[in-house]
Amino acid sequence: MGFEIGRGETYGLLGPNGAGKTTTISMIAGILRPDAGEIWVDGLPVTPSAGEAKGRIGLVPQEIALYDDLTATENLAFFGRLQGWSGSSLRTRITEVLEVVGLADRADDLVDNYSGGMKRRANIAVGLLHRPALLILDEPTVGVDPQSRNQILESIEALGVEGLGVLYTTHYMEEAERLCDRVAIIDEGRVVAEGTRPELVAQVGGHDRVVVRGTGDLAGLAAALGGRPGVLGAEILGGSVVVHTADGPAALAGVVSEADRDGVEITGLELVEPDLESVFLDLTGKALRD
Repeated sequence: MGFEIGRGETYGLLGPNGAGKTTTISMIAGILRPDAGEIWVDGLPVTPSAGEAKGRIGLVPQEIALYDDLTATENLAFFGRLQGWSGSSLRTRITEVLEVVGLADRADDLVDNYSGGMKRRANIAVGLLHRPALLILDEPTVGVDPQSRNQILESIEALGVEGLGVLYTTHYMEEAERLCDRVAIIDEGRVVAEGTRPELVAQVGGHDRVVVRGTGDLAGLAAALGGRPGVLGAEILGGSVVVHTADGPAALAGVVSEADRDGVEITGLELVEPDLESVFLDLTGKALRD
């Protein structure tokens, strides 16, 4: 099973340690040759010797690939010249990518004086510099503080204006929930599931829950709600009525109106939607960080 990443799409690649994420990234980037199958980027086949195709890819590794004794501008100028850029076009592009990653005001500071999060954002700027069709981000928030992590995520969210495809790997499920349009879950070298969050939840039979806390005849409310269209079942759990449904937001109004008819005074109402973590555990039997 393969996958495809469209322009302007952020695509998550998730898997436990040893699942094959690094190998997959290395093949996509043209570092390793696949044993079978083909990889195409921007209409070109990718192989270790395919220079033009590899030039359409921006790879941002986990390790910081910058020179500490140069400023951000000097680092970008160096890498830009390696990509064949020069003159005013290079200077303009450097300004653009530093704006995207939020480092324009620190462009002339030595990288050695940057925080870990700033270095990672500068690393992303290098990957963006040559206007790739595909940007690969390999766990770009590893080892940074929460504030820096949020700044990095904001920078990645801004990449939509660049119109490029983004392949994103992470050990933080909330990052995938926040950033990724679609996700592939990989385990033991195979893609075991792929799609949007709702599609993945549907594949494993997940469903929404509406939790109703209140006073009155909760058992009667559960019985009445269990027979409503779109409701998969309702039960009493922990002193609350838990309604199982395929579409929680659509079910809320019916739950409230039924409670009113049954004389139940609602003191709390919560919509719980299945997340990628539960899907991941179901498909791999492991947590993302295992």
